[in-house]
Amino acid sequence: MEEIQSQSDLYRSSSSSASSPTSRVPSSHFFYVRKPGSLRQPISFEDSPEWEDTDGDARMEDEAGGGDSINDATTTPNTPSLSKLNSGSMASPPVLDGGGAGTVVRKIAGASIAWKDLTVTMKGKRRYSDKVVKSSNGYAFPGTMTVIMGPAKSGKSTLLRALAGRLPPSAKMYGEVFVNGSKSHMPYGSYGFVERETQLIGSLTVREFLYYSALLQLPGFLCQKRSVVEDAIQAMSLSDYANKLIGGHCYMKGLRSGERRRVSIARELVMRPHILFIDEPLYHLDSVSALLMMVTLKKLASMGCTLVFTIYQSSTEVFGLFDRICLLSNGNTLFFGETLACLQHFSNAGFPCPIMQSPSDHFLRAINTDFDRIIAMCKNWQDDNGDFSAVNMDTAVAIRTLEATYKSSADAASVETMIFRLTEREGTQLKSKGKAGAATRVAVLTWRSLLVMSREWKYYWLRLILYMILTLCIGTLYSGLGHSLSSVATRVAAVFVFVSFASLLGIAGIPSLLKEIKIYRSEVSNQHSGAFVFLLGQFLGSIPFLFLMAISSSLVFYFMVGLRDDFSLLMYFVLNFFMCLLVNEGLMLSIACIWRDVYWSTLTLVSVHVIMMLAAGHFRIRNALPKPVWTYPFAYISFHTYSIQGLLENEYLGEVFAVGEVRSISGFEAIRGNYQISPDTNSKWRNMLVLLAMAFVYRLIVYVLLRFGLNKNVSGRLLLCHRNN
Repeated sequence: MEEIQSQSDLYRSSSSSASSPTSRVPSSHFFYVRKPGSLRQPISFEDSPEWEDTDGDARMEDEAGGGDSINDATTTPNTPSLSKLNSGSMASPPVLDGGGAGTVVRKIAGASIAWKDLTVTMKGKRRYSDKVVKSSNGYAFPGTMTVIMGPAKSGKSTLLRALAGRLPPSAKMYGEVFVNGSKSHMPYGSYGFVERETQLIGSLTVREFLYYSALLQLPGFLCQKRSVVEDAIQAMSLSDYANKLIGGHCYMKGLRSGERRRVSIARELVMRPHILFIDEPLYHLDSVSALLMMVTLKKLASMGCTLVFTIYQSSTEVFGLFDRICLLSNGNTLFFGETLACLQHFSNAGFPCPIMQSPSDHFLRAINTDFDRIIAMCKNWQDDNGDFSAVNMDTAVAIRTLEATYKSSADAASVETMIFRLTEREGTQLKSKGKAGAATRVAVLTWRSLLVMSREWKYYWLRLILYMILTLCIGTLYSGLGHSLSSVATRVAAVFVFVSFASLLGIAGIPSLLKEIKIYRSEVSNQHSGAFVFLLGQFLGSIPFLFLMAISSSLVFYFMVGLRDDFSLLMYFVLNFFMCLLVNEGLMLSIACIWRDVYWSTLTLVSVHVIMMLAAGHFRIRNALPKPVWTYPFAYISFHTYSIQGLLENEYLGEVFAVGEVRSISGFEAIRGNYQISPDTNSKWRNMLVLLAMAFVYRLIVYVLLRFGLNKNVSGRLLLCHRNN
């Protein structure tokens, strides 16, 4: 304790610009100090999306009393009773919308949430301990913003995920989480969770994106879904961007990062959740966008929603908008309570906030151990004011001091008292809001895929152009072959080059498929989609574009090379090549699901296609291939083999070639030395069925990967991406 006291005295003497809380907090020129009378007691809202215009403002101001500190919340007689707090029987004050004075905005029914002795362990997450979050206590009320703040690797996101019930399988949670006084699990639609990085569909407008999200999430009629979409757009201040493409188009710029972040939050608002969890709402935002985001969230909280989110650092203006703060460092709770009470807590511990410094900067400076390395490197540097750092205390000592001060403070006791009051009686149970049916989701995903594919020129239109260029090159290279016996070998080569190279060019669709998988991961994490409906919707949506590529390429190749002039043979050629594209699409989707990376997916597909081309029977006839490896399994799993064999059987079976003037041979005998085909006329249809079966098998593999592989680890993989939290 002598060390802590000496270090505290050293800090006090070095911070000449710091003043005591009694002289600093009431100062009116501090932006983060609230005006008198603006602090209100926490309130809850009725469990109904519809609200009447009441005189709640006056009643809330009367109940507000003199402050909103934790001590006041637990001792003042004006505090709402627990029955009102948990049952949602209190009226909501009307909120004015920007559209005009007196406009009543539809409310969101909030819910109280409290956590007690919450500990999360994760093996290998911490260097010296598996405990990522240690005995955390706290609560959040409807109509308020509760922020979880701390440096990197402090456990912010882990605590947020624990409260939302979204921890990965590798994590274990101890302790209790109460929602409206009950330990029951939050059902579907009762809460929303916004990831730090959310995948949006750039080729849709904001209104279209939110509308399709509403169709995927909500049951009911279309008019009701349009209404909630408009409410979400208004709530997140996106009216000016509602008809703008998210990702832009051609030379038109898309939405900026701030607007994109608000769109991702609006997607969760279409469910009108009671509680909204947001991981880093200010991630990658500049100061202006950050302030606009927090003002928008403050407006959303005033509508009744319970907001809990993480944040790394904020400006003074943003800090003034917070209601409560949970300060973490290395999983330990250093403070929980009102934002102004946090300033008082730091002052009591010997770390008063300097007048010209942002509170959040001051908090993180005191508890972030990374500053120790900077000071160690720059310990010999001096500036005009003396020392390089304004805080001379070792952050490890500061953390221990703050933690010890908080545990013995009245703030910690007030938190425990409030949690006891919130949990001693169960309130209104949250109910599931229902889901859209599987058939509806398939129809929505199919139509959305058609719309996205038609607008995304890199998706299929670029591939169509590449296919036409390739077909024209092959057609001009092999044009004018005639129908003589001497042209058989060249015609076989033309068919082989057409099928093999066209399949290889399909790899250009890998980036678009990876984008679809990312969108699926984003939607399935919030139960907006499923493996089966995603796969079926993607399959049905891709059929028109694949058939367009098949028929356009086949017609050009068929007539330029000069194949047999028969309509039925032409239709088989088109269907065969269409099946080949379907199989190739399934193969690309399965490889993309395995790697989820453009480079490795492309490299793997190129290697697979090269092996399939070598085993297709053109470079060496199939019955002459080495039995192990090349015949079994490469020749039998190569879809090039069945496609080329079917096309050649379609072309040569039933054909007769004259040898001299008196002798003729069948097409089967003519091609036998160049490619192995079957003399059975029904063989080409069997090859077609094999291609259809392969297309089904590849998509079955994708389903297994999505359902049992990707879904199982999606939360764990997303958490591993945020290890610096």
